[in-house]
Amino acid sequence: MKKTTFNISFDEDKASALVLYLSQKGTSAEAELEKALDTLYSKTVPAGVRDFIDMKSGTVSSSVVPKPKKPRPPKAEHTEVSEVSADE
Repeated sequence: MKKTTFNISFDEDKASALVLYLSQKGTSAEAELEKALDTLYSKTVPAGVRDFIDMKSGTVSSSVVPKPKKPRPPKAEHTEVSEVSADE
């Protein structure tokens, strides 16, 4: 898959601090930005379009794989309660 590059501006002091603390966690700004872009892509681009792009590029999207359905709890039966007056 061919890659593209995004160029953004960010405060230099903030960027330095971010790089420092991310390196302590064993990751990089680039890796975290890539995750954020993947999340943004998944949230924004419709599933059908993502599936088409995945088929076109030869990859399989997680959205193509059916998710297991959660079992539904049984519906509670509705029983009617009628009031009986003391006069009856």
